[in-house]
Amino acid sequence: MGKHKFNNMKEQLLETWSINNRMNLLLMDNITDAGMQKTLSTRGGRTVYLQLVHVHNVRMQWLEICAKDIFKKYKPLDKEAPFDRKVLRKSFEDSGKGIEELLARSRDDGGKVKSFKKGVIPLLGYFISHESHHRGNILLTLKQCGEKISDTVKWGLWEWGK
Repeated sequence: MGKHKFNNMKEQLLETWSINNRMNLLLMDNITDAGMQKTLSTRGGRTVYLQLVHVHNVRMQWLEICAKDIFKKYKPLDKEAPFDRKVLRKSFEDSGKGIEELLARSRDDGGKVKSFKKGVIPLLGYFISHESHHRGNILLTLKQCGEKISDTVKWGLWEWGK
């Protein structure tokens, strides 16, 4: 089992979310400023940066629906604001903490989540699925636009067991 032992479901639930968020930060930290502006859309679709803004804002929308008190601690990002890597990263750290707090609270409440009938584990699955979709989309966009992401990072995105 290595040096980490997760003996209870709450620890596993929160660690799963933490890994997902670290993967987002790993990817984000390894995209150039030029890469952040890339898009495959010919109709004004989201740039890589705006996909990341969207991921943060979806987290915030769920916090607003499920836990207004947690939502109030953090801020959605303005899609119209200029690119700002530091603000984006800080926002991801913040919304990551907010979702972690929501997951912990929901787990402590027998798995119930306000306004998400299926419960805390399906909600975690939703977040991971949504965010993984965007990570894949971002990697494809960067690849097709000729932006390099190192193999270390590409493989690192799959190192959930370390």
